[in-house]
Amino acid sequence: MKVLVISDSHGNLVNLKHILNFAKKYGISGVIHAGDWNTSASVETVSSFKIPLYTVLGNADVAPEVVKKLKNMSKKFAEDFLILNLDGRNIGITHKPSDNKKYFLNEKLDLIINGHLHSKYESIETPVKIIRPGAIIQGSNFAVYDTASDKIEFVEDGQV
Repeated sequence: MKVLVISDSHGNLVNLKHILNFAKKYGISGVIHAGDWNTSASVETVSSFKIPLYTVLGNADVAPEVVKKLKNMSKKFAEDFLILNLDGRNIGITHKPSDNKKYFLNEKLDLIINGHLHSKYESIETPVKIIRPGAIIQGSNFAVYDTASDKIEFVEDGQV
C-alpha cells in the first residue's frame, strides 16, 4: 500500500490539488495529513479526491468548522494523536514532534509522522522511524510511504 504523507497545508489549495492529482495518478491508497489544515476548504479539497484520509489537528486548526469537517470526512481522525494500522504497519501521527514521547512512548510502532516544523526530516537511527514530510504551504513538499517495503520517498517542489 502506498500512502501520501502531507502536513502544514495552511489553506494552500493550489498545492493541495497539485499533490492530490499526483496521488490519484499514481494510485495512492491513503492520505495521512499531520495537521495545520487552517481552512475547511482544505479538508473539502482532500475529501473530493475520494482517497481515504487519516489525520490529526495542528496548532493552527482552531476553527470549529475544520474539526467538524474532519470528523465527517476522514476515515480516521483524532484531535491530538492517532495510532492506526495500515497494511500491517503501526503508525503514530501527531502534529508536534515534541509530543512524540507523550503519546507514543509505550506503543509498538513502525513509523511516527509529524508536521509543525515545516521541514523535511527522517530519523533512521532511532528504534522507530520518525518522519516529517515538509510543509505544503512552502511548495509541493510531501512523502510517499510504502507499507510493503517500509520505505519513505520524499518529493520536493519541482519534482512533480
